[in-house]
Amino acid sequence: MDVMASWTALLICSVIPPSVALEMGRQHDRGPVAAAPGDLIIAGLFPIHEDVDHSQTSGAPHPPPCIRFAWRGLGRALAMISAIEDLNRSPLMTDVNVTLGYRILDSCHDVSTALRATADFSQGPVVALVGASYSELSIAVARQLTLEMIPQISYSSTAAILSDKSRFPAFMRTVPNDRHQTAAMVSLLSTFGWNWVGVVTTDGDYGRSALDHFVTQASEKGICVAFRSVLPQSATSANVQAAIVKTAETIHANPKVQVIVSFASPLHMMHLFQELRDGALGAGQGVEAMRRVWVASDSWSSSSSVTRNLTLQDIGHVVGFTFQHGEPKSFSECLSRLEAGELNCTGMKHILQELCKHLNGTDGPADPELVDISEVPVGPELLDASERSADPELLSRAVSLLKKHSQPDITFSVQMAVSVLANAVASICRSRDCKTPGSVQPWQVLEALQKEEFTLRGSTYRFDSNGDVNLGYDVSIWRSEGGLIHVHEVVAEYHPLNCSFTHSKTRKLQLLQNVISRCSNSCVPGEFKKTAESQHTCCYECINCTENYFSNSTDMDQCLSCDPSTEWSPQGSSGCTPKALRFFSWHDSFAAVLLSFSTMGILLALLVLALFLHRRDTPVVKAAGGALSHVILLSLVVSYVSAILFVGRPSGLQCKARQVLFGISFTLCVSCILVKTLKIVLAFQFNPGLPGILRGLYRSYAIIGICMAGQVATCICWLVLRSPFKQVTISQTEVLENCHEGSYVAFGVMLGYIAVLAFICFICAFKGRKLPQQFNEARFITFSMLLYLVSWLLFIPIYVTTSGVYLPAVEMVVILISNYGILSCHFFPKCYVMLFKSDQNNAGAFRKKLYEYSRKISDLVIVSVSSESQQQSGPSISSEPSLENPPELSKESIGRNRSSFLVSGSGSTTRRCLRRSLSM
Repeated sequence: MDVMASWTALLICSVIPPSVALEMGRQHDRGPVAAAPGDLIIAGLFPIHEDVDHSQTSGAPHPPPCIRFAWRGLGRALAMISAIEDLNRSPLMTDVNVTLGYRILDSCHDVSTALRATADFSQGPVVALVGASYSELSIAVARQLTLEMIPQISYSSTAAILSDKSRFPAFMRTVPNDRHQTAAMVSLLSTFGWNWVGVVTTDGDYGRSALDHFVTQASEKGICVAFRSVLPQSATSANVQAAIVKTAETIHANPKVQVIVSFASPLHMMHLFQELRDGALGAGQGVEAMRRVWVASDSWSSSSSVTRNLTLQDIGHVVGFTFQHGEPKSFSECLSRLEAGELNCTGMKHILQELCKHLNGTDGPADPELVDISEVPVGPELLDASERSADPELLSRAVSLLKKHSQPDITFSVQMAVSVLANAVASICRSRDCKTPGSVQPWQVLEALQKEEFTLRGSTYRFDSNGDVNLGYDVSIWRSEGGLIHVHEVVAEYHPLNCSFTHSKTRKLQLLQNVISRCSNSCVPGEFKKTAESQHTCCYECINCTENYFSNSTDMDQCLSCDPSTEWSPQGSSGCTPKALRFFSWHDSFAAVLLSFSTMGILLALLVLALFLHRRDTPVVKAAGGALSHVILLSLVVSYVSAILFVGRPSGLQCKARQVLFGISFTLCVSCILVKTLKIVLAFQFNPGLPGILRGLYRSYAIIGICMAGQVATCICWLVLRSPFKQVTISQTEVLENCHEGSYVAFGVMLGYIAVLAFICFICAFKGRKLPQQFNEARFITFSMLLYLVSWLLFIPIYVTTSGVYLPAVEMVVILISNYGILSCHFFPKCYVMLFKSDQNNAGAFRKKLYEYSRKISDLVIVSVSSESQQQSGPSISSEPSLENPPELSKESIGRNRSSFLVSGSGSTTRRCLRRSLSM
């Protein structure tokens, strides 16, 4: 079978050969467009016409005449014929010795006409059907073919409902499910931030299904549909024009909708574009107000005649989705052979007759989508020429129209449908004889289709469980050259399996980035969307985030909360600011000063300790307490170290250690001072009854141990019951870390305990303030203890009323004052004597001072005794003698009293106490 036979058969109504027309007329009111015999017949259903003339419908059950011839449908039918002829010549069919025939009918884009054709297929020897084009037709046909389980493969019906195998078990298609197309559209809109769009669709199963899926998927991505316009399905309907005008008015009334998604038919889009440009509203607003971004579905994205005489300047940008496809080489070669004139005059006669009918309007008004009158010569001479011979120029014009209205993606899908059927038939016929009529049943072909893989143009394909072949989509942008739109440039591919785009020409898509299609302006970071009730979620006002809340991207539905423990933000913030971490830092200038004093105190204490160890056998060191002075210096070193722990970021261990170290170390220091003070007081105690008793009770290390035991017990109870801990105080912009004392009662007991010891030292030192200079530390002890008591008394109100970073500095200052008071008063004078008054640091100097003190004490005692004697023997005197007139004593009485004092041994006793003190 050759191309000439195919073209002879490819005619409408009256263009069928008389013998075939007579045969088909008995079975159907309208004969096949094309038919060819074969061992197995494959039916085809194509929209050779775009509509039926309902005005000529009578009461009799006769089909209305089809109108508006469609070159696009003619090209699809030709693609099927070409594919079958190629397969019949291929090894695939010749190896099994099977020839495929075809039977092609016109659906006229009408459900009733399609169902009549389906009834014809059910009665005839048809093993499968290729078609229909539109989903509403495929749904109706599939219901009828399911009764006989005749496999149906559509090349362009994409309605999602057709994937339901429980309802359409015999339906398959070589194009993706429409859910993938709407998902791709939604993904594209989301990529460009277009969330306020309009939708235009043609009424019917395809349009309604696409609209529903698009709205559902768009809402999940936060995209709102501003308006939906559903146009009547029949292009000849009386209310189509009114619906188109209303749609144009709706578009004009929504200037913020700059992107419109369209699932409408090519004819509807052509009329809509014309209305937008030439209508009353369009003419008054100008071109710029008319332009939009049109997202075109596969129904019209590759239709070149939609724009008619419009340009992209009139309509804006068009982003179209088409099925991914290979190169339909066989169809292109077929058109090339036709253009070369490889047909005889007999077949051409019928072609010329059909062309002239439409060019002269005998078959109804010509439609630009179907026939472009300006491109084909018209006139009576054409018919005359057709009676004589084929006009090469007319043939060339016809091929040009076929090429213009062809859709490569649909053509490839038609060829794929034929190829998969041929593979299924070949798989069956390899094991049986298929020449016998009825040897291959349609349901057997259906089973083979569900199992077999097939190859086309070097690629392997297979139907999925839904009967779909998901090749994906090409995304194209319309371009114009010379003012005419005729180039659809592919800029990206959409892959349904992973729902992603592969961009091949990103620069072309960047032209759309400046298009804004939003109901409300984007809320910048720092704001959130507030939607009013009963309003689209895409229409909102932008409200600043409150304090401690932020939004870090555009169009956030709500502000996010900062971590209140570590972050904060002012009103209208796009991010959180870390709260300033505050503590008594090492880098603080005040801390640096205090640390310097602490370090210097440690060094001074260690230097003094080294000097005392070096001069430990000298009288000054012995008089200062000897080993006790070493313990005092070491305790001061620890106390200085505890002061350092008040600086830096606190930790739980640090909080516990600093107070305990200070309490125990300073208690040890004061205990040693107390012991030393008691020792000196006892050494010079003149009451003859007390020294023995007190010396019996006096045990220096036992006293120190008892004093320390009380403080240690206090600290242990404090640590066990309510120990100090790290406290975090969170304010608006800061996080303050400091140490909480745990129990302020325990803290007060610890300090009070030291204060009691210091007060005892103060009392004892005050009593011994008149001792010899070498032994007289009472003044220094008194001053140091008084300094300690005063500083800690001042500490209490300051500590209670102070808060913040410098609270640890308060206690640190008091500790340093206490330490330096002891170090300065107790040890610096001794160091001065040892370093600069070495002549006073020997035994002779100490004895001399001792005897001078003893003589002075003796004189004072004699005077005291004489005064008492005079009071007993003399006249009565006032209890309050005048200081201006002290009682006079004779030299004899003084001498007698001194002699009696010395005889009594009191002076020698005093000297023995001093020697004992010096040796201690």
